[in-house]
Amino acid sequence: MSEILFALVGPTASGKTDVALSLAEEFGAEIVCADSMTVYRGMDIGTAKPPAEARARVRHHLLDVADPGEAFSVARYQGLARAAISDVRERTAAPMVVGGSGLYFRAAVDDLDFPPTDAMVRKRIETEDTESLAARLKREDPEAGAFVDLANRRRVARALEVVALTGRPFSSFRDAWGRYTPAIVAGLAPPLDTLDARIEQRLKGMLDRGLLDEVRALIEGGHRDAVTSSQAIPYRQAVDLVEERMTTDQFLEQAARVTRRLARRQLSWFRRDPRIRWFDSDQSERVGAEVGAYYSERMKVGS
Repeated sequence: MSEILFALVGPTASGKTDVALSLAEEFGAEIVCADSMTVYRGMDIGTAKPPAEARARVRHHLLDVADPGEAFSVARYQGLARAAISDVRERTAAPMVVGGSGLYFRAAVDDLDFPPTDAMVRKRIETEDTESLAARLKREDPEAGAFVDLANRRRVARALEVVALTGRPFSSFRDAWGRYTPAIVAGLAPPLDTLDARIEQRLKGMLDRGLLDEVRALIEGGHRDAVTSSQAIPYRQAVDLVEERMTTDQFLEQAARVTRRLARRQLSWFRRDPRIRWFDSDQSERVGAEVGAYYSERMKVGS
């Protein structure tokens, strides 16, 4: 079993946590989390982090590895995830990568190469106007000039930064995205109306469990910028509620809306992955058995 890699993916609120826990116990697996927000300490309720009881039953990796506001890149995550997977295998257990962040999932599972960054180099590049940057990219990396949105100044500058730092065309890092490492991957996707209802119910549950107290503690700890970043759903909206710029009903409405959009982006990302066998997670008890049977079947024939 040591070379098998299981994975369970899907959008937020699709039921991954409970299903993954039962499957990990059934298959003797340890969970490697693939989530861009649960890496942060002190951000537990708003990220729907697996509770302490779940972590006592099954070992989880890649939770609470950074402070809020600390720079945490997908490249750093990749190194930690690969180390965790190797660590699990050394104990003859099976790693199970679980999460809703598509980029983090692929970073953990696939042989992707993330180019370095350098703030000073980027700053120097960004002194040029957008038109000049676009012309320069088409000259230095014609292939990238054909697929990068030349009107997107940030993307063009990033491509030129990679060329400057590595001496390689930005386009050369793209090839690995079309290669998929063998893995046994299941995806959870309830009907959209069910997913939307779960999102709304989960937000209400977060308030009941003390989300606002968690947000107050983060602000008092000097992490206000971290919890108001565009990626920090629903913390960004909860700050407005804490600071009385919106009502509870407005919080629930706005947080649900942005979370629904996030869930649909996650689904769109994962739908492109040919490895994923999809399951309707409307009934969590049934889907756990169905995914377990799929894992067993794939183990018999080889992943």
